[in-house]
Amino acid sequence: MMRSPSSVSSRGFSLVEVMVAVVVICVGLLGIAKMQALALSNTTIARQRSLAAMQAASLASAMHSNREYWAGAAPPATFTSAQGGNAIPVVASSDANLATGVTAALPAWPTDPTLCMNFTCSNVQLAAFDVAWWLVSLNNLLPNPSSSISCQPVAPVACIIQISWTENVVNNNSGQTNAPNAQQFQTPTYTLYVEP
Repeated sequence: MMRSPSSVSSRGFSLVEVMVAVVVICVGLLGIAKMQALALSNTTIARQRSLAAMQAASLASAMHSNREYWAGAAPPATFTSAQGGNAIPVVASSDANLATGVTAALPAWPTDPTLCMNFTCSNVQLAAFDVAWWLVSLNNLLPNPSSSISCQPVAPVACIIQISWTENVVNNNSGQTNAPNAQQFQTPTYTLYVEP
């Protein structure tokens, strides 16, 4: 025996249930979008920190290869650089020869990156070439970098390489964004201890 169509009660979703489901889905999608933004920000920060570590290690390797200068009797007590307005770093050093060599090598770098590869350089010229190459590379990889090298002329000679840069931070929640001292930019510092 067949039931008549009028006796079957129709069932379905009401408009309120559909609206609640749409709101729940939208909240979930907003959460996923925020997690994606945080993941991208954290990936960028991790990339910059890895690049800073690799740059410090590359300068340490150059210091090891030029031990006559860096582990010599009078290595530079201090060497600092900050990015200038025209993207050429501003350099200061306690070793005037090193500062002069780096300053002379920096503008020539884009036109002649093989400065000390084509002819024999002195230890100071090689150190200046290495530091100039390192500064150009640092400026290309990190935003607003500044660096310092400080060596202690006591046996064994020990140098400290410090790199600072600016990184953009995405806040996790509105409490961090609206805090009175909330910073959108941070300046981390990477430090490496080297014995050339």
